[in-house]
Amino acid sequence: MARTKEFDPDAALQSALELFWRRGYEATSMSELVDHLGIGRASIYATFGSKHELYLKALERYDRAGLPPIVRELSQPGPALPAVRALVRRYATEAADEQLRLNGCLVTNTASELAPHDPAAARRVERNWDHLETVLHSALVRAQAQGELPAGRDPLTLARMLLVLLQGLRVVGKASADPARVRDAAEQALALLD
Repeated sequence: MARTKEFDPDAALQSALELFWRRGYEATSMSELVDHLGIGRASIYATFGSKHELYLKALERYDRAGLPPIVRELSQPGPALPAVRALVRRYATEAADEQLRLNGCLVTNTASELAPHDPAAARRVERNWDHLETVLHSALVRAQAQGELPAGRDPLTLARMLLVLLQGLRVVGKASADPARVRDAAEQALALLD
């Protein structure tokens, strides 16, 4: 007779996500995962696979939780440019926040830690960035159609610039204790939308 799981896999995945987000992939050992999740190594392997598979599942969960609110924000009826500006400013505020900045963004962290040598992680990072770029592009196309963005501006190029800016805000915010650095950069980038 098969044994039933004595833990909630969903809660365990969320707990693993939080540990990976705080410590990174390489710095998180299986022993730390066992201790943090409060479940045995064999149960982790049986439920999630290897540490790498667990990390990719945690990254997928992070992606699924983070992108839908951005899609909703940028897809609201009415003027689109204020929503784009609010998103950029929110990223800058979070990157400058003393508590939030230290973890950074799990996607950005993965891009710098794993993507250069881990094709599976790189694919997930690219998928996230493609989705974010598409949402930004769509909002900027709408802004241009509504007369909020000058006709001579290229929405795709601007979306790509904003994607790189958002990721850069996360990196610089994580490493720098100077909140003006990320806020000033965000405001300068937003000036390009005028």
